[in-house]
Amino acid sequence: MLTRIDLRGRRSEDPLPLLPRAELDVAAAVEQVRPVVAAVRDHGADAVREATERFDGVRLTALRVPAQALTHALDQLDPAVRAALEEAVRRARTVATAQLRDDVVVDVVEGATVTERWVPVGRVGLYVPGGLVAYPSSVVMNVIPALVAGVGSLAVSSPPQEDGLPHPAVMAACALLSIDEVYAVGGAQAVAMFAYGTDECRRVDVITGPGNVYVAAAKRLVQGRVGIDSEAGPTEIGILADDTATAAFVAADLVAQAEHDPLAACLLVTPSVELLDAVDVEVDKQVAATRHRERVETALAGQSAYVLVDDLDHGLEVVDAWAAEHLEVVTADAPERARRVRNAGAVFIGSFTPVSLGDYLAGSNHVLPTGGTARFSSGLSAHSFLKRMSLVEYSAEALATVAPHVTALGGAEDLAAHVEAVQVRQR
Repeated sequence: MLTRIDLRGRRSEDPLPLLPRAELDVAAAVEQVRPVVAAVRDHGADAVREATERFDGVRLTALRVPAQALTHALDQLDPAVRAALEEAVRRARTVATAQLRDDVVVDVVEGATVTERWVPVGRVGLYVPGGLVAYPSSVVMNVIPALVAGVGSLAVSSPPQEDGLPHPAVMAACALLSIDEVYAVGGAQAVAMFAYGTDECRRVDVITGPGNVYVAAAKRLVQGRVGIDSEAGPTEIGILADDTATAAFVAADLVAQAEHDPLAACLLVTPSVELLDAVDVEVDKQVAATRHRERVETALAGQSAYVLVDDLDHGLEVVDAWAAEHLEVVTADAPERARRVRNAGAVFIGSFTPVSLGDYLAGSNHVLPTGGTARFSSGLSAHSFLKRMSLVEYSAEALATVAPHVTALGGAEDLAAHVEAVQVRQR
């Protein structure tokens, strides 16, 4: 079902052009969503309602979800699901709290200090997708780091179902976290609503959360007016494994990620032909029994592959080049080898740390960089909702000590007023 790519003996080549990945033409999508974003900017909630009816087939009277709908969804939530969400919240909060940083005061010289202060943004818009699958877990992953960071105002938006409300599990998760500002809006219109504001929804400072290509395109359009986490694309998994890996486990993790989306990308990188053959047999067996078979088959036959490499060091070079959203390292030396990984959104170590654990209850965040952007970006965390501010304080004596250097540099740049702003204090 998966393509086989043999990179043995080709270590000197750049592997990236040979590795599959779903291609999202965000630039093309930008032109499609530009009118939607502009309409929301110019006409507010009326444009949001019009776009929702056009794209989702749902006519909304109010964009905001009534408080009683949220509490009702929580009341009706399966107790087992509620318990799982509560545990996910506890674990996510534990990790996010550990990410917080104390202010750092640096004594530059006597009488001169620079304080690095971490300040939460004022208001955030958190997007929770609701297309093929409902994601109450994404509510937890977005909301908890924002709350831990100290954000004072949070709004959640998720696409409406046929009844004009977000999926009940999404609403229940919001109610569980005491988030009462929830909007039944999806797609580019939700991003635009957050960025520009309407009479029902105040504009935000930062927008986070995964979505489809139109959400990514809308984020690109509003970036600069607001902060964004990333332009998230389809999910992906890379697995670096040797012959100590259990074929059934590896196959299960490939199938699990393929279940997300027909555009999901799955890559098994190994020097072991025996493991590859065993995984191939297991994949066929597990796909035949899985609930979302058509979706899984499309993803595995499309932008997924088995990759043979010379050895594990070569494999590490390959997975670093691919820079997976999720990377599993299932080798005899997994803990040590995982610490050598440079490019991945999150790394899952050993046979008993599947990616699906990270989707829900590992404590790590599942909003992660996709499409190879793990080369230069990170997953969502408390840091995503904090900004660093420098507090600079100099005494008269400390300023006098450095004044000649300011005069020299200001003169070199022909900025006489800069020099005078220091010199006037010396006189």
